[in-house]
Amino acid sequence: MRSDNVKKGVPTAPNRSLFYALGYTREELERPLIGVVCSYNEIVPGHMNLDKIAEAVKAGVRAAGGTPIEFPAIAVCDGIAMGHVGMKYSLVTRDLIADSTEAMAMAHQFDGLVMIPNCDKNVPGLLMAAARVNIPTIFCSGGPMLAGRLNDGRRTCLSHMFEAVGGYYAGKLDEEGVDEYVNNACPTCGSCSGMYTANSMNCLTEAIGMGLKGNGTIPAVWSARLRLAKHAGMQIMELVKKDIKPRDIMTEAAFHNAETVDMALGCSTNTMLHLPAIAHECGIELDLDMSNEISSKTPNLCHLAPAGDTYMEDLEGAGGVYAVMMELTRKGLLDTSVLTCTGKTLGENLEGVVNRNHELIRPIENPYSQDGGIAVLKGNLAPEGCVVKRSAVAPEMMKHQGPARVFNSEEEAIEAIYAGKIVAGDVVVIRYEGPKGGPGMREMLNPTSAIAGMGLDKDVALITDGRFSGATRGASIGHVCPEAAQGGAIAFVEEGDQIAIDIPACTIELLVDQATLAARKAAWVCPEPKIKTGYLARYAKLVTSAARGAVLE
Repeated sequence: MRSDNVKKGVPTAPNRSLFYALGYTREELERPLIGVVCSYNEIVPGHMNLDKIAEAVKAGVRAAGGTPIEFPAIAVCDGIAMGHVGMKYSLVTRDLIADSTEAMAMAHQFDGLVMIPNCDKNVPGLLMAAARVNIPTIFCSGGPMLAGRLNDGRRTCLSHMFEAVGGYYAGKLDEEGVDEYVNNACPTCGSCSGMYTANSMNCLTEAIGMGLKGNGTIPAVWSARLRLAKHAGMQIMELVKKDIKPRDIMTEAAFHNAETVDMALGCSTNTMLHLPAIAHECGIELDLDMSNEISSKTPNLCHLAPAGDTYMEDLEGAGGVYAVMMELTRKGLLDTSVLTCTGKTLGENLEGVVNRNHELIRPIENPYSQDGGIAVLKGNLAPEGCVVKRSAVAPEMMKHQGPARVFNSEEEAIEAIYAGKIVAGDVVVIRYEGPKGGPGMREMLNPTSAIAGMGLDKDVALITDGRFSGATRGASIGHVCPEAAQGGAIAFVEEGDQIAIDIPACTIELLVDQATLAARKAAWVCPEPKIKTGYLARYAKLVTSAARGAVLE
């Protein structure tokens, strides 16, 4: 066993004495040592139940003959961090999580790992760590939140909560109306109830083969989540016995499967940052052009919130991610020969799976659209690409041209939006919010929600070198590369410039002639860094572009 390096023979007697100091017995040390990486904390609603998940996982490990040993991973609540300096610390935690988990796993020589994440950067960070350490690993997430209900019986969620603020500034809601959303939008623990980033990534753990069936969709408050956790604890012992490692599972074919499922589900645009970063740790390079190629042949089968009015609990009732994958296999869109954490192939896992709700998961012959849920746009404004959640864009905004309204920070933009200075037809441009320029590539949920809440989501586009929450809807185009801080064309946009967006054609153009752009570039001076000390300053020096997944070098 790998753990023999810290527990077997006379040379490791000092190590053993420290295990004894922890209360472990000789019998426990004779078993495989399983690291249980638990992201429990008391500030993230999606993580407040993870202590219970960890206890269930540990029970499963013990039942199957292993010794579980728990250690923590951090997690940020993107919703609480939204709209202030805290959001600069969201994406950057992905690498802190990966680095610290790698350090713990290597320092203590575990034989296997069970990862217990739930929210946005926690899942990809732990997947990155799994790829680096490459010992048998399985994922068991905390599960999604249930949808809320307003006083009149309508279902609601966090994206509605953010849009309610825009409705207030537009005079459509009073404070009492806002408070109704405050009290009802997030009714339980769990990752927020729509197909936002956390649930997108948890669903993709199933698609890529690292999580058991239901990992992305069984609600946090259901007892089935605890049973899943026990089964995950049991299954890690099988993976250790068979020596099945993450890189045996997360192959290039598995990543292409995950991207295909991503397009069918209509996942968050943040997956276009996370999948390449995870693949990078596996020695695989995913590029945005491949995403468009996959999207072009993958029908969009689901319209969960914010694209529609259905939620994660409904997807679970319809058969979950496996039912979506089953539909995709009917047209040969998945490689079913890939190995998964069950120890079986994807094809074997899908045997007998049924789509139980053809309204929620459209049959592949009758999709919402023939193209996938995400599109990568390119043009002179974003020669390296930018991304949009096509499935959440109104038909009226699939093609749009309008004058640029330029802001050098999220704060400037949100002030103008709340003041009613943005009108139908405008193209809001928010720059210097990229991985380097932010630094940290903040999510722009407040501006997009304000636009939607004011009823302008079918009339106004928003473009940024920052990124968007999975809760964003409308013609919200993020990850513009190169970013402004790197001298990308977005830095040279001026107030009133015409910008043309064509999502079906995957193009985005700044309608300014090359000579004018060249003159602007020659006169451009990069602004001073917004943050010059601490972790964010170090991050800005090391981070690559969003087109590469914002990985560190």
